Amino acid sequence: MTDRIKAMASRWTVAVPVLAVVLLVLTWGRTLPGGVVVVVTLVLAGAVLAAVHHAEVVAHRVGEPFGSLVLAVAVTVIEVALIVTLMLDGGDKSATLARDTVFAAVMITCNGIVGISLLVGSLRHKTAVFNSEGTGAALATVTTLATLSLVLPTFTTSKPGPEFSTVQLTFAAVASLSLYGLFVATQTVRHRDYFLPVAKQGETSGPEEEHAEAPSTRTALISAGLLLLALIGVVGLAKGVSPTIESGVQAAGLGHGVVGVIIALLVLLPETIAAVRAARRNHVQTSMNLALGSAMASIGLTIPAVALASLWLPGALVLGLGSTHMVLLALTVVVSALTVVPGRATPLQGGVHLVLLAAYLELAINP
Repeated sequence: MTDRIKAMASRWTVAVPVLAVVLLVLTWGRTLPGGVVVVVTLVLAGAVLAAVHHAEVVAHRVGEPFGSLVLAVAVTVIEVALIVTLMLDGGDKSATLARDTVFAAVMITCNGIVGISLLVGSLRHKTAVFNSEGTGAALATVTTLATLSLVLPTFTTSKPGPEFSTVQLTFAAVASLSLYGLFVATQTVRHRDYFLPVAKQGETSGPEEEHAEAPSTRTALISAGLLLLALIGVVGLAKGVSPTIESGVQAAGLGHGVVGVIIALLVLLPETIAAVRAARRNHVQTSMNLALGSAMASIGLTIPAVALASLWLPGALVLGLGSTHMVLLALTVVVSALTVVPGRATPLQGGVHLVLLAAYLELAINP
């Protein structure tokens, strides 16, 4: 019976990514009726679960911290492609799209994924334990990237409004790529042990703690390909249902920025589920790698991409945050620093981060 269940699960996780891409091809650029939207939403949810499964297969094969890096970068690269595509089609509303999407990703990862991971880990194992050196380095990088890319444009004077001049935007893009590349090198080569799961006593837990046999190289490569298909399906189908979501948001009298938040929540679902599963296994460091790595990749890859795209995109590129969002970002940084320094957390810290996410969502609905 167990073998039969595993076989069914294997077939399901192979079929859904392929189905998602086929459905994406059939629905791309078309106005979807209500019944099709329901089908697309169900396939989208299935693609999210399939993406998590294949990401875990790849992660098990390559080990940490490479496993969390694979999912973070894969999701972010496709997310960047989605942002640029929407900017091309969005008209005047696209001026703030990159800013809203990146900030939504930062708040969802740093407060939502971190908060729920700490809450799940600490409730299940009394205390959520992680490496403060690696997590602190990741938080410092996210803070620097967010400040350079999202805060400074509000205060620069070379151009009117919260925009960078061409020279300033070029510097922000180069700085973002450089910092992200330096962090990846630190995480995967020079100080890899800072980003490995830790035991209660603080020692890093190596591969010997993994009881399941690692998948073969062939299986991992197949899962990597299916992961890519699933992520393409997730992002593409999310774009497909976005007009319906936008219509619902407008009918409810909500701001246009809420659409970006909803899409960001959908796109980040694979990382959220993977992070919660890692926290349940007492691998909270893996959860932190996923959360902060995703925030970092979202800024470090999106800003250079939109800077390059702005060469041919019409209209302005607004990156500077408003005062309310800057307050939320500053509070997130302070709370995150206080969470990271001890290297361990209780349900209280998880609850604080989730309340910050709730405040951001509430202000997005009622600015």
